[in-house]
Amino acid sequence: MLSVISSQRLCLVRLQRRICLSQPVGSRQRFQHMHIRVGDRAELSRAFTQRDVVAFSELTGDVNPLHLNEDFAKCTKFGKTIVHGVLINGLISALLGTKMPGPGCVFLSQEINFPAPLYIGEVVLASAEVKRLKQFMAVIAVSCVVRESEKTVMEGWVKVMVPEAPKF
Repeated sequence: MLSVISSQRLCLVRLQRRICLSQPVGSRQRFQHMHIRVGDRAELSRAFTQRDVVAFSELTGDVNPLHLNEDFAKCTKFGKTIVHGVLINGLISALLGTKMPGPGCVFLSQEINFPAPLYIGEVVLASAEVKRLKQFMAVIAVSCVVRESEKTVMEGWVKVMVPEAPKF
């Protein structure tokens, strides 16, 4: 008789679990309000000018001659002036804040690498793809690639807080 009771109790627990799993609760409910999904992608393209680099230097105080002085840059391994890495990363901020996930998105953390330089005037394509979603956070793979040469100038991961889908 004891084994029958245990077996019935096990069936009841399984039934309760199935009912519980079929109802939107906790984080399940939160995902229903998000407007992005794993696999969503977005892109943004831009070429930085010398004027952009100078303006960025003035705004931030980063006056490294590698970015501003052609004569200095010629004597480096790069051979000419390069765009600030943080300016390149700004494309990712623009992409995430305006296209995907979009307005209200907040950077929480990032891990990025700059495997090659971006030269002034090169057209770069910034790309982002949602890899994971957890509650109101998204982990997004990001990269910036020069269109003409397919040279990767920035790559990494960004964790963002995702805004709720607009309510209409």
